[in-house]
Amino acid sequence: MSGAADALPFAPPHAAVEADVARALAEDLGSGDVTAMLLPDVADDAYLLCKEDAVICGRPWFDACHRALDPQVRIDWHVREGERAARGTVLATLRGRARALVGAERASLNFLQTLSGTATVTAAYVEAVRGTGAKILDTRKTLPGLRLAQKYAVRVGGGVNHRIGLFDAVMLKENHVRAAGSLRTAIRAARAMHPALPLIVEVETLAQLEEALDEGCERVLIDDFDAATRREAVRVAHAPPYSGRIPLEVSGGVDLAGVRAIAEDGVDCISIGGLTKHVRAIDLSLKLGPPPGDAPR
Repeated sequence: MSGAADALPFAPPHAAVEADVARALAEDLGSGDVTAMLLPDVADDAYLLCKEDAVICGRPWFDACHRALDPQVRIDWHVREGERAARGTVLATLRGRARALVGAERASLNFLQTLSGTATVTAAYVEAVRGTGAKILDTRKTLPGLRLAQKYAVRVGGGVNHRIGLFDAVMLKENHVRAAGSLRTAIRAARAMHPALPLIVEVETLAQLEEALDEGCERVLIDDFDAATRREAVRVAHAPPYSGRIPLEVSGGVDLAGVRAIAEDGVDCISIGGLTKHVRAIDLSLKLGPPPGDAPR
């Protein structure tokens, strides 16, 4: 089983992967891997071991790290991108120059363990709301320089991307409303200046919710509403004259234990900064030599 991001309807931008990898290798190798120079520059085998249950994500970055140092390296994957792997699984076997294998080890694992961590936690949230109709969204709370990679990992885990940055959607929050003087004024200014961009409006009260629904937008974000107010917001948004035409998004204070109850209130989207902000990397290891004979693949 080989290839990049197979069985997925999307792939990460090639240029972004190459740029991420070039930056990571430059940071790690500097003027050269002085320890790897001690090794004979001969062909060797290696295997990639998963040391805990995880949704695997980041194969394009892993592959690019190794191919940057050894274009002839052979990488045979035993799991698909986005597939769940059990602890003890040999994820891939490699055949290449020994110095290059160890030189690319840390950078390749850093990408794979970080992105697998995001995909794994996203998959847990997606599973928690299964059957409710609610979508799990990410935010812009990403590691600097790795936004496209982490947002890709969210998609691999079954989540949906929020706006990528400050350029691809207008999102009015309390500071924008305060500066504009009112929510209605801010919405009208946004529509006038950026008519082709999606408009997302954050509201803090039920009165603001009705104002946003009256003015119109692509989505309303109800931030930090308590459960009773959230359910009333859903009722208002689905009653005439609005009739559910504008989706409601919940954000703030969402955790895995409570996400199902939020989804069952009838909201359309739940955005969770912790998918990319609270990163807990998956435990992986790359070892020289053939894999142990009894390791699952």
